This record gives sequence, C-alpha cells and structure tokens, in this order.
Amino acid sequence: MYMSKKLMSYLPDYYQEIEEFVQIMDAEDIEFDKLNAAIVDTFRQFHPETATWGIKYWEKDLKIVSMPSKPIEQRRSVVISKMRGSGKVSASMIKNVADSYDRGEVDVTVFPSEYYFVIRFIGTLGLPPNLQDLKDAIEEIKPAHLEVRYQFRYLVIREIHHMMRISEINNTQLNKFAGGVPIG
Repeated sequence: MYMSKKLMSYLPDYYQEIEEFVQIMDAEDIEFDKLNAAIVDTFRQFHPETATWGIKYWEKDLKIVSMPSKPIEQRRSVVISKMRGSGKVSASMIKNVADSYDRGEVDVTVFPSEYYFVIRFIGTLGLPPNLQDLKDAIEEIKPAHLEVRYQFRYLVIREIHHMMRISEINNTQLNKFAGGVPIG
C-alpha cells in the first residue's frame, strides 16, 4: 500500500476524501506491487547466479545443452563454469571452474612433467551431485596432452571416532564413508 499513498501525495487533498478514488488507488497499488515484483524477477535473470526461468537463455547463448529436469543450482553451475572457462588454461582457471559447481570446493595440483593434474575435492564428502557436468567442463577446457585425475574425500574412522555421535553417524549416507556404496 506504499505506492497508493505516494501517488495520492501528488494529487490535491480533496481526492483523499473521495472513497471511490481511494479504492481505485488501493487497487492500483496491488498492480504496482505485481509490476515491481516482475521487474525485480526480470533483473535476476541478468546474472546466472540468480537466474531461474532465464537460465535457458544463458544456456542457449553459451551453447550448453539445456536439461530442464536438472536442479536449477546444477544448471547455474554449468553456466558459470562455462563463463569462467575461457582464456589461457591454468591451475587457477581449472580451480575457478571447479569451484563454480555446487559444493565444488577443490584444490588443483599440476604435475607438468608427468602430464597430468589432480582435482581434489575438499568441500564435499563422497561424490558431488553434478560430477559429470564438472568432468565435461574440465574436459572442454583442459589441454589435450594433460590427463585429469579426481580425488574424492570420504569419512574415515579417525574422523568419526570421538567426534560424531551415533545419531549423526546413523544419519550420514553410507556413500560418504570410505569404502561405502550407495544403498538402493
């Protein structure tokens, strides 16, 4: 109801005494709120970090195959990594691309004389939810002569002994433990 009061302030005072006019302005206020929400939502589409329905346009512009069935966070990660993955390839660029993925905090170590580099996951236990998207993005930007190796982090006994309660262990998925496999 903010906009109707603001609009009324621009008009002569006698309009505020006309009940029909006040009701019209209140109705317009609802429409202004809807319009403002649409404007804010549209501006959110200008950035892949906040895009929702507009992510398909980012995917199209970057020539990414759109997969509407994927969660929006994973689709955003693919777009952001594609944007970050242009230019001269370096360990920091690879890290930057990998970090853009959902729970993708990583360390990158390059072994140039052995022609490979290692992406070690720090921020995720087990396999990240969109690992294949990350692998595809890395494969697209890495030099052809370098092999990529992935190291994943799992819970081990020393990390849970005297540190996790039984209820916490019971609520932790099996595939988060070293040697664990997903059930079902």
